Amino acid sequence: MAFNANDPSGAGGLSADIATIASASAYALPVVTGTYIRDTSEIRDHIAFDEDAVDEQARCALEDMTVSAFKVGFLGSPDNISRVAEIASDYPEVPLITYLADLSWWDELSMDTYLDAMTELLLPQTTVLVGNHSSLCRWLLPDWEADRPPGPRDVARAAAEHGASYTLVTGFNAADQFLESHLATPETVLATARYERFEATFTGAGDTLSAALASLLAAGSDLQTAVAESLTYLDQCLDAGFQPGMGHAVPDRMFWAHDDDEEADGDTTGDAMTTFDFPLDNTRH
Repeated sequence: MAFNANDPSGAGGLSADIATIASASAYALPVVTGTYIRDTSEIRDHIAFDEDAVDEQARCALEDMTVSAFKVGFLGSPDNISRVAEIASDYPEVPLITYLADLSWWDELSMDTYLDAMTELLLPQTTVLVGNHSSLCRWLLPDWEADRPPGPRDVARAAAEHGASYTLVTGFNAADQFLESHLATPETVLATARYERFEATFTGAGDTLSAALASLLAAGSDLQTAVAESLTYLDQCLDAGFQPGMGHAVPDRMFWAHDDDEEADGDTTGDAMTTFDFPLDNTRH
């Protein structure tokens, strides 16, 4: 079940969730929390749904079907965060993947109020927190004063103080041409993957990654394998990405479904250079 805002540009939000979940051969239960007013260049505004509308959507579906994972994207308001947290608390055995969406477009007061509600209500129930390194640091470590930037364990430790079990930190600058992602707890870094930086600016990558992770966990994959496959899938989506409008590029979540006249032999993971210490399975497609 994916809680997220509608994105009329198709770049992120529920559009990304549904396409990604379908690509992972899972079944999406999309719950609309509101809608962005946006194009592929920028978010111009957002209209949040009433919390009762969000609650009724989810509970109606949950009374009819069994849910295997929750994915939380942008919920739009503290009231919606409260309702989603209540729903998740009724299903404590179901993994909850929380993605910190980009909030830089919002005014500071609204953003701070929203993040405070996430800290208090959602993080205590979060199985895996997913987010960009800089965004997570601004949220969880605003008073960081060390000479070095916070590492993945530092971010995971800050998240764990509020209840999150694991943190998947993306966009960690490893070198000029590479970015790293780390699955971490306060005690250790469980897995690391390094990928070559793309020249294009993408919208919707975080929703894609977190939805893929939720889908693979729902299908029964263990956490480390699910993270590995999700990161490989995202890299392939970005490698096949395209620019549908005049703004940012968009991941192609259905890259595997297109006819390809080129040679199919060889490596299909783009420019990924993984350093996982466990077998890296290919995605189902």
